[in-house]
Amino acid sequence: MTHTRQSAPWTPPQKLSKAEIVEISNAILAEPDLPFKEYEDIFRIQSNGMDWDIGNVVYEPDAESVARGPDGKKIGVFMTHGGASDWRSIETLARGFARKRGVKVCSMTYPGRFYFPDASRDWPGDTISADGRVRTPIWLRGEEIGADQYHLETDASHREIYGSRSYAVAKPGSIFYNRMAAFPKAFIDAMKDICARHFPPDEWTIYVHGHSTGGPFVHTLLQRVSNVNGLIGIENSSFGEFYHEMTGHDWPTPFNYVLVRTWRELARYKGAELALQEKEKPLFRLAQVMEEIFDQWSDVRRFPQFKAENWFHNRTPSCLREAAMVAARNQNLNGRETEALIEEYLGYGLPLSGPGVKKIPPILHGINAFSRDHTPENYRTIAGLYARLADAPKFGVIELGTGIHSYWRAEAGLPEGVSPVVVKVWYDAIMGGYYDS
Repeated sequence: MTHTRQSAPWTPPQKLSKAEIVEISNAILAEPDLPFKEYEDIFRIQSNGMDWDIGNVVYEPDAESVARGPDGKKIGVFMTHGGASDWRSIETLARGFARKRGVKVCSMTYPGRFYFPDASRDWPGDTISADGRVRTPIWLRGEEIGADQYHLETDASHREIYGSRSYAVAKPGSIFYNRMAAFPKAFIDAMKDICARHFPPDEWTIYVHGHSTGGPFVHTLLQRVSNVNGLIGIENSSFGEFYHEMTGHDWPTPFNYVLVRTWRELARYKGAELALQEKEKPLFRLAQVMEEIFDQWSDVRRFPQFKAENWFHNRTPSCLREAAMVAARNQNLNGRETEALIEEYLGYGLPLSGPGVKKIPPILHGINAFSRDHTPENYRTIAGLYARLADAPKFGVIELGTGIHSYWRAEAGLPEGVSPVVVKVWYDAIMGGYYDS
């Protein structure tokens, strides 16, 4: 699929009303579908002294349908999901780019989240069983993280926000503990591996998207992969340090704590989203709201529903430093090598600077009207943090007049949420030269 650059320079709209969003969605969904194939790319890497199995799902248009950008190269998108799920949560957007615009997409599941044992990829049962056992990540096929490698801890210190939260605390010296120390580098290496294999720089230009917690991870690619040309950011968190500065606090647990999610994680989002849409009205139908939450939990507990990545998302230096030291010790690294690994970990959540460092490419965020955390105020803070940089990137934000944090969620007039709008608007941004350096 060959396209030419738009004649007039493209600038992002500051806001799109719901009526405009519905109109765009209807138009995109009415377009004929382009042929594409969808397949799993399961691969193994060696990183940080350990082997890791990674699940990547590829959405690949037929050769004659592949879109090319203004630079003449094929357009590729690397994306990853948010903190609760796997690739399936964002497959509506991935399929939209492939079938409506001929864009090849690689959608990587976080290390540990891809359910290898069953072809359905559904995690069985509930996250916490009656005997106190919990779900644990599968970082390597055939490797079991048993109940002898952790203890379960409950934290009620922030019940007003989270309710009571459960953590699987990896025991020092266990495989679980060592994996928790080593996974940040494995995560980065896996993303770079996918980009190198699927999007070689002589043929492809890459744009990245990371929903929510996935955002800080894909931000590391902006300056570490030569042909990443910008960020497609719908409900996409920023660099970990920027998130850290917005929250004003470190992550409260050590690095070896894995959050085991329950229905409470759905409730903390649902309550805020309904309040933004309906103010106090949902309190008068609280029983109905709770039933909806429990029904939703029954539907989504087949997804991973555990989270090891909080301290990376929040860029908590104490956790990053301790994890790096454990990973270094497990590899018998010397003092200089250990310091280098610590600095590498601490650098993941920051814009890179210095001689020979690639400039941060253009960034374009989208935020939804009823998102709990991705608010205009927070993005003004992020814009200010970028403005402090010596070589600040182009930075834009589009406010969408509807939608929640789970941007693919259907609502009246929008059977695929705002995903079709992202496909059109961000593709227009690419073709219109927004991402030109």
